[in-house]
Amino acid sequence: MSQRPGFELIERARSLQPLIAREADEIERTRRLTAPVVSALIENGLYRALLPQSLGGSEAPLEIFMQMQEEIAKADASTAWCLGQCSVCAMTAAYLDHDAAAEIFNTPPGILAWGAIAHEVKVVPGGYLANARWEFASGSRQASWLGSHVRVVEADGSTRKKPDGSPEIRTILFPASSATMYDVWDVIGLRGTGTDSYSVENLVIPEKFAALRDDPRGLRETGPLYKLTTNMVFGMGFAATSVGVARAMLEASIELARSKMPQGLGAMRENNAVQGLIGRTEASLRAARAYLYATAAEVWSDLERGDPITEEHRIALRIAATWTIHQAASVVDTAYHMAGATAVFNANKFERRFRDMHAIAQQIQARDTHYEDAGKAILGSKLGTPPTTR
Repeated sequence: MSQRPGFELIERARSLQPLIAREADEIERTRRLTAPVVSALIENGLYRALLPQSLGGSEAPLEIFMQMQEEIAKADASTAWCLGQCSVCAMTAAYLDHDAAAEIFNTPPGILAWGAIAHEVKVVPGGYLANARWEFASGSRQASWLGSHVRVVEADGSTRKKPDGSPEIRTILFPASSATMYDVWDVIGLRGTGTDSYSVENLVIPEKFAALRDDPRGLRETGPLYKLTTNMVFGMGFAATSVGVARAMLEASIELARSKMPQGLGAMRENNAVQGLIGRTEASLRAARAYLYATAAEVWSDLERGDPITEEHRIALRIAATWTIHQAASVVDTAYHMAGATAVFNANKFERRFRDMHAIAQQIQARDTHYEDAGKAILGSKLGTPPTTR
């Protein structure tokens, strides 16, 4: 059976695990990805996983991207988080003129990062004037370009509207050298992501670097990948990252249970309670992973066949990603508690994975309100339920 396009990304990600694991302590200490890790990700083309083929990228299927994320996360969650963030940012190339996209992504290192939606830009001759500060830019310390998502204010002070009457959101892009960076990411988990803040002052953004991202009006690529919005891919990528963290945590706990002799107790491996707990936790993780990937495969099959993205697809992806992150957190909690006092020592990495997983679970992709959003859509749908796996 032939391998899917982009399959080599998974093998490359797996091959980098030893390097990333060796660098993980330094990543944690400096709150940045280290130079050897960034160089390896670049040299192996992982940042270009979702870049259009027309620009020399892999334009990988959704499941391939997710598996790449999962393999990197087994070695270090911060590295996977930065890689996922910047890989999805590269999907913006599908909404830019070819030459503008090539200037950003084909000039080394060709890495784009951005922060949360906030603020506005004013229309000026030839582009937009920006004066603002943005937060939560994971991967920004490796990026050569930065972006932000802003409302557009016309020269007369009115807000530019989309055809449906809602405010138009543009993703403005500019060289990282144009911005002032602020070291603010002092947190308990995902410490190595360098999710810092940045600002610009009186910066004019040329029209060619202001994309209508996730807006069909601006889309210039026709592949199935770009029928998905960046938010959809963010959710599935970060859910796969969660699966990778949970798998690494559970494997570490299983390895510990094979040899540990708790004080005053018998061998962990002979304990019926431990055996049952491992069996149930293994089943929970496998079930969550299977559900996540089955949903991705189903949606991708529809898109490959030529179908448009639908509200049912959006619901299916959203609840799969959210539920999987929550299940992964539960697996990590179980594995952490099973390790006992061993888990509190830095040298064993249990506590890092515990902190990283709970930092992931606090992010927007894991909000409980996603279930309410999905339920509202399901109740208002003629179908009544999201699509089921064929």
